[in-house]
Amino acid sequence: MFQTSLSPEALHVALARARSGHPVFAHTGLRGASESPRQPVHTVYGGAHLFKADSARKLGAVALRALAERAPDFAAFARAIGLPGAEALPAHHDEALALSAAIDAGPGAAARAPGPSGPAPLAHGVYARVLDKLRREPVEDLRIDFEDGYGVRPGREEDEHAAAAAREVALGMASGGLPPFLGIRIKSLTEASAERGLRTLDIFLSALVAATGGALPPGFVVTLPKVSTPEQVAALADALDALEAALELPAGAIQLELMVETTAAILGPRGEVALPRLIEAARGRCAGAHFGAYDYTASCEITAAHQRLDHPACDFARHVMQVVLAGSGLRLSDGASNILPVAPHRAPPGGALTPRQIEDNQRAVERAWRLKYTQVRRALEGGIYQGWDLHPAELPVRYAAVYAFFLEGVDATAERLRSFVDRAAQATVAGTVFDDAATGQGLLNFFLRATSAGALTEAEVAARTGLTPDELRGRSFQAIVERRSA
Repeated sequence: MFQTSLSPEALHVALARARSGHPVFAHTGLRGASESPRQPVHTVYGGAHLFKADSARKLGAVALRALAERAPDFAAFARAIGLPGAEALPAHHDEALALSAAIDAGPGAAARAPGPSGPAPLAHGVYARVLDKLRREPVEDLRIDFEDGYGVRPGREEDEHAAAAAREVALGMASGGLPPFLGIRIKSLTEASAERGLRTLDIFLSALVAATGGALPPGFVVTLPKVSTPEQVAALADALDALEAALELPAGAIQLELMVETTAAILGPRGEVALPRLIEAARGRCAGAHFGAYDYTASCEITAAHQRLDHPACDFARHVMQVVLAGSGLRLSDGASNILPVAPHRAPPGGALTPRQIEDNQRAVERAWRLKYTQVRRALEGGIYQGWDLHPAELPVRYAAVYAFFLEGVDATAERLRSFVDRAAQATVAGTVFDDAATGQGLLNFFLRATSAGALTEAEVAARTGLTPDELRGRSFQAIVERRSA
């Protein structure tokens, strides 16, 4: 027996107080509008005037051509993006193909590479997954852009493009050619462009509903750029309320997402964190927040030469967003790279590039690829699993960075998760306390993210961790432990 000093009444009061608290998002009524556990690894932005029903497929074809031209084998791609250990891989195409065939032949052949878990199997696995992804599902999330990627055009022209884009979406729905996530970005609801933004939204949705008989693409969202006040978000929510009623859509069917591109979206006039009020103004429609690095750094008066995704000012803004959204179910997305993998030289009509121009083109694309890889990897290490892509040649690097991030850590994380599940189950059976369940959930989350991103299949996770598909889909470390203990 141990001496205690708290009376039963005092203990009851203290426990009642502890249990009366609620997470901030539950308390304020904020929630993530999306019920899907999947978060896309990127959002591709493209001008609305260019959108077609088969845009995703065409972007994938361009991405595959870029790979074939700039990195025709796994070793060349690993070197081009700066994958760890790439310098040890074959420099000649024929040698790389031979090694690739040896790795494909089975685990014994893979061991003849620089190591069973060395650079060759990793690079080969990443490259194979990238190729498969670009052929099967090249775009996960696409935004039909009526803002920066579209520009300011005559009113009649934007009206026509809004209706045409809606008809293309309807065609894509009918053919099954749309990506899993889709939306439009309207112009901001500042005084100068609010009427134009809402008119485009109205025309687009009216034309879409008319063409589909009332159906919307799954996960459809409206992106609101350059948000600076809760009133702008509330205005969009009001417009969506009215549009849903007029078009006979279910209430709350249309989600919205916020673009954090101004300092006012981070901190309010009295120094308070502004983002919770912006989300609250969406009245439950908010699906996530996207960071716009270049407008944000410009609002901080950072000159163009120093505006970059990894600027300390961007790190501050992203971390505020991350802290606010943690545990809310809302998706957080990073911004875009400002250097695109575009070759500077083009062959003249009927002519050819010089050897120097060919080399310049290769180096320019590789520099952009390496920057993209570094930025995506940095975001993943910081716990941000989605970002922007603006050019189809960025897609191979986006997927490569995501796949490499998970594949590099899979064995060590699987071993730790096995150990945690076993220890927690033993503790439960013995009637003792396992007090590190949060770490166990974090290890499980690694595999949930990996399967969501397509880096691993459920079967591969099961083989490495011993978890069943049902346990993985349950998404709860505690539930796995309780089930195994029972």
